[in-house]
Amino acid sequence: MKSLSSLTDGLQQSDIRAVTARVRAVNGINLGQGVCDMPAPDAIKQGAKSAIDRDKSIYAPYDGVEPLKDRIKEKVSTFNKIPIQGPENILVTSGSTGGFVAAAFALFDPGDEVIQFEPLYGYHSKLLKLRDVKQKTLPLHPPGWEIDFDRLESLITSKTKAIVLTTPNNPCGKVWSRRELERLLDLMNRHDLYAITDEVYEYMTYEGRSHVSLASLDGAFKRTITLSSFSKTFNMTGWRLGYAAGPEKIIEKMGLLSDIIYICAPTPLQFGLADGFATDPTYYESLLRDYTAKRSRMCKALESAGFEVPWPEGAYYVFASFRPLSGQPGFTDDRQACFTLIDRTGVGSIPGGSFYTEPSDGRYLLRFCFAKKEEELEEACKRLERL
Repeated sequence: MKSLSSLTDGLQQSDIRAVTARVRAVNGINLGQGVCDMPAPDAIKQGAKSAIDRDKSIYAPYDGVEPLKDRIKEKVSTFNKIPIQGPENILVTSGSTGGFVAAAFALFDPGDEVIQFEPLYGYHSKLLKLRDVKQKTLPLHPPGWEIDFDRLESLITSKTKAIVLTTPNNPCGKVWSRRELERLLDLMNRHDLYAITDEVYEYMTYEGRSHVSLASLDGAFKRTITLSSFSKTFNMTGWRLGYAAGPEKIIEKMGLLSDIIYICAPTPLQFGLADGFATDPTYYESLLRDYTAKRSRMCKALESAGFEVPWPEGAYYVFASFRPLSGQPGFTDDRQACFTLIDRTGVGSIPGGSFYTEPSDGRYLLRFCFAKKEEELEEACKRLERL
């Protein structure tokens, strides 16, 4: 038979999915996949039920239903302080991943170069590879995850078209400061570069830090596609709703591509989210308070278990090093350590190599997710402490 597409060559199930399957097999506690398994807000669920009862079941406009776009516009203007003009700057997407796919096809041709920061989000890297984009990476190192801007500039060539960054970062929790973003924007202006920013953890910043959107800086909007998602903020990862914000010319192209790729995001769920979109600031204050406590519990448990733990500045992951345990059986590398923890404690994590282009760079690292129900997280921490 004739061969399959070469795009599938080398594609494998992600470590995240593989770990999830292994944890299920032992009926364990999954701190690997960022499933965010707390309940979604009742107002959003009721809104979706009402939309279904009202037969909001046909195709939505490819760029999103008007009530939800209005809500997003208000949020982007006030919380993110991005200078959007109107709904033409907003595209509702099938999760932030759907937005990234549309952005990658709207911006890049095969052979273009993109710069990312390691550790990185694997789905970004895999999607860029499918687009046949050449990727360059700048490694960041714990505990501060500082950016070497001179080294960053040395990676830029005439073929470089964009920089991709995630803030707060998955997996390490780095939150980009305003000063860092200003230096990045200076590079973008001098070398005529775009940026794609993934900001899905924007409400989760700790110890007084604030989330700053790159596109809010003076002159950055015309060069920046801002991606976000409702999955993490409202505990609805399976709803697959996100958005992109950017210049009208780019958003228009992304919308045309989104229409071809998946037609539209789910119609009744869009209306449900629009009805239940949290506008009361106490919701976000409560969310941050809960995650701050869970972060502390997770980090302390890992420290008790013998890990080196750079406490995350944002997001809801801990990217911890088991190097102090590497002399013990079962802790030779990240994959072995991940499976050892599942076998001994029933607690799942993600091998650090999943977040590097050279997996050996994550040899002594594991990512733990603390976006779990209180009782599950407490039990997982107790098991780790007994390790």
